Amino acid sequence: MSIKLIIADDHTLLRQGIRNVLELESDLEILAEACDGEDAIQKIGSYCPDVVLLDLNMPKMSGIEVARWAKKNHPKIQIVILTIHEDENYMFEVIRAGALGYLLKDVEPAMLVKAIQTVAAGQSFIYPTLTGRLVGEFTRLSDAEHQQHHRYLRPNPDRLTVREMDILKLLVGGLSNQEIASRLYLSEKTIKNHLTSVFRKFGVSDRTQAALYALKHKVIDEGRENALSV
Repeated sequence: MSIKLIIADDHTLLRQGIRNVLELESDLEILAEACDGEDAIQKIGSYCPDVVLLDLNMPKMSGIEVARWAKKNHPKIQIVILTIHEDENYMFEVIRAGALGYLLKDVEPAMLVKAIQTVAAGQSFIYPTLTGRLVGEFTRLSDAEHQQHHRYLRPNPDRLTVREMDILKLLVGGLSNQEIASRLYLSEKTIKNHLTSVFRKFGVSDRTQAALYALKHKVIDEGRENALSV
């Protein structure tokens, strides 16, 4: 049984190149191509593929936005992100959006095929050189916890206000500061101020560390009922 695919990228030559490579595989079937985020959503809805190859940066809607929509509306569809970005922050955002695959665009054809097959089976596939960064980020965060000796070192959800918990939950869900502000009807500056407070209480310095800390210690699950009101 073949794996049905949609390729979404705003660069025509790259789309065609990927298609040429994948059409050589007997177990892969290209259903359609999409030239931007909105086109990708339309094609996903029309064809309901097994796997979608998404460019991270596309006009109209980003690959992360498309991934969120796809996983919400078609949860059985698996997502592979193809990008030029090696920044682990992008990778964490992609994972939170529900994608199982994250590959750089200079990937060898054989690895791309392997990634598609792996993701179609419900398993994750991260570009090898980036896997170490993912593990390294968890290790660095763990080391930082041992090195710090202040009262906010251990998970302490009851120190977060209700508003901070709401913002943290959306951050872990992969939303940007702007998207969180829009969702909660607050200014982006207010969101940043709340996040600064969260970072201080967790003993971290950025969004990625805060999200990892919250996930690792299950702050979202355990702390909501104990949060202080603002």
